[in-house]
Amino acid sequence: VHIRKHPLEIPPPSEKDWLKDDEEDFLLQDPDRKRDALPQPFRMINKLVMLVFENAMEIIERREMLREAQKLKVQPTKCFPTAEFQVTGRANCLAVSGKYIFVGLSVGLAAFKVSDCKEVCAWDAVKTEICAIHALDLQNERHVLLAVDEMGLVWLFCFHRESFLLIKILNEVEDISIRSTCVEVVLSPGSDYAGVLLQGNSKAWLEIYRLPKDSWLKEMEKSPGAAAGLACRERRAQHCSQADIFLLQESAVSANKADAKLSLPVLLLKVKPPKPITGSSFKSPLDALKKVDDGSMLGLGYNHLIKDSQWEQQAAIFRSTYREYLEAKGERESKEEIPRHATFHFLLPSQILQVGPEMKVQPDVPAGISVHWDGSHNLCLYFLNCPLKEKVDSDPKPDVVWPCAAPIACSAVSSCSRYLALACEDATITIWDKHLGYPLSVTAIQEERLIRSIHFL
Repeated sequence: VHIRKHPLEIPPPSEKDWLKDDEEDFLLQDPDRKRDALPQPFRMINKLVMLVFENAMEIIERREMLREAQKLKVQPTKCFPTAEFQVTGRANCLAVSGKYIFVGLSVGLAAFKVSDCKEVCAWDAVKTEICAIHALDLQNERHVLLAVDEMGLVWLFCFHRESFLLIKILNEVEDISIRSTCVEVVLSPGSDYAGVLLQGNSKAWLEIYRLPKDSWLKEMEKSPGAAAGLACRERRAQHCSQADIFLLQESAVSANKADAKLSLPVLLLKVKPPKPITGSSFKSPLDALKKVDDGSMLGLGYNHLIKDSQWEQQAAIFRSTYREYLEAKGERESKEEIPRHATFHFLLPSQILQVGPEMKVQPDVPAGISVHWDGSHNLCLYFLNCPLKEKVDSDPKPDVVWPCAAPIACSAVSSCSRYLALACEDATITIWDKHLGYPLSVTAIQEERLIRSIHFL
């Protein structure tokens, strides 16, 4: 009798019993074998079609997952315009002051009410295109405007009784060849001063004007009829005939030519870029000794100075050593001087602007300006409440100079006018407290970074 030593078990399958891929797919798709297997090339086409469907399903699933993840994120609020207004020509810029919106157009200026967005008046006497506009509220629904046209001219307006009063074109000259163009214009808080950065053919300078706003208010109150006859052209919503439009335009042009007869702004400062540091203008060491001779030296140096031949030999050695630098310098000097750009801010009275006791200072009126030119290490401060001169100094010296370790790239003043931020080209930012007169913080940004603009939030 044969007795098994181990219990009866199912033997493991061998490799011969394994199903091939084609046979497995065939059994799953057609278990009863009612259909024959597809011949080539139909099997290849079938696989390609199935691959396309699988890829499409993967793409659909991926997009659905992204859509679900997007729904979970906080969606920003979409704002739609509540009202719109039609303008004549093309709108280039706008400014808001009080309850009015001033729009610079391709044919002039227009004023709209904020409440109903209806046009109240327009100025299009010279049909000039306004590219930039700044507006501030004076008082009693009176506003001051500075507009820059396509030619770089700065137009000074006063808006009163829904009318534009043209006061002056600040940089208008009779000779077109010496005309300057406006690069930047700034109105001080309170509309006491206006700054205009101008560029000529080969130079740039900054002009600071004092605006006689108190005189304007008195003059407009005394002669209210002067404003009524100036540039005001009402727009009508309904369609007008061509004759009516022509009559409206003719009346507007004739009204725009009227004189505002208001006090003109006063030019306070004309600031030019700092001159580059150059060598001495003396032709010989003897001239320098004569200039600084205060009696503390013996003789004038006729016999114990370096000989001319030694100076010539030293100059020849210097030229041969630094020939490439001297040639590059000569090429730069032969070119015309490139106009420079300046950044300036109006500053309220503070510790950094120590004015004399003879100067009257008001807490809400700017007491000075800060100016720094491109590529300059120095922040220059100028006082504004100095006595008026008959002739404006064309190159005034700064009252205070702040030297920096690197050229100043940009600057900003806070809305409260207490803090001043300076960013230099070495990627350092310094925050100054103007009331206390000392720096609050110095922050260094990563190396090889250039700061182009800075703002207070």
